[in-house]
Amino acid sequence: MTKSKQDVLVTGGTSGLGQSIAQGFSSAGYNVIAAGLGPLPESQPGLTYRHLDVTVPQSIEGVLSECPSLQVVVNAAGVIRRGEELNPDVFAQVIDINLTGTMRVCSAARPSLTATNGSIINIASMLSYFGGGLVPGYASSKGGIAQLTKSLAIAYAPDGIRVNALAPGWIATPLTRNLQEDPERSEAILSRTPMARWGKPEDLVGPALFLASDAAGFVTGTILNVDGGYAAV
Repeated sequence: MTKSKQDVLVTGGTSGLGQSIAQGFSSAGYNVIAAGLGPLPESQPGLTYRHLDVTVPQSIEGVLSECPSLQVVVNAAGVIRRGEELNPDVFAQVIDINLTGTMRVCSAARPSLTATNGSIINIASMLSYFGGGLVPGYASSKGGIAQLTKSLAIAYAPDGIRVNALAPGWIATPLTRNLQEDPERSEAILSRTPMARWGKPEDLVGPALFLASDAAGFVTGTILNVDGGYAAV
């Protein structure tokens, strides 16, 4: 099987980090379905955009049916509701999308990935390690992603499926625009980051391609930080 024939599904692939990762896999020769909510970008050769709601099993199954030779699943679908997540109902919604949604996709994709000895790449966060006073739902979900990744790496290993995660640091996306535009908060982030810059969505592409490749054939259950050294301080 050549790379050009391998299928990649990127959830949350219609915007932000997910879209950059989807474009990176497409440029590397994979056949990519980038799925998410909201307005869909225009599809192009090797990169197809589809509607996906990770809280609806039928929606997940519908997208997976378009991936006949699924090799890689990237779980990038997620939401954050700063300040609102202290409300238990909002907290539950965030957990349902970010954490349970990832589990739904992993479970639904397992048979296809077993057939190809494929891999899963989840998107964790620096908040997998640190607390977030304004985002307890997001932080809890990302802490859960780290443990889910390790747990599924054990559970899915007999099927030949590797399960890893990327933990982005502070990346310049619309989700962090308020922080970027706040001089005091931005300076606090940059002063702690040894590389002294905001990350770019494309900084996730190389690490994702590595985790999906044969070069990472003995790598599973790993959380790979892509943070400019933030977690090392």
